Amino acid sequence: MNKNELVDAVATSASIKKSEAETVIDAVFDSITKELKKGGEVRLTGFGTFVVSNRAATEGRNPRTGETIKIAARKVPRFRAGKGLKDAIA
Repeated sequence: MNKNELVDAVATSASIKKSEAETVIDAVFDSITKELKKGGEVRLTGFGTFVVSNRAATEGRNPRTGETIKIAARKVPRFRAGKGLKDAIA
């Protein structure tokens, strides 16, 4: 499912216009992104938790030349599914 399909599904489910559904979905994504940028986490009970993890620096190899390269440490978003979501898809 892509974003347009999600907008259609939300609009149909909530009996609202597609433009309103898109505005709501964009607001949710923006709110989650802002919280993760601050280093926080977003817990949606029964669905899951969005968190920021620190990925350590590592060494890798350029597959074309075989040369060793350094991969910098960085922060990455993670999602942990909640019990409700796990049970719904099992």
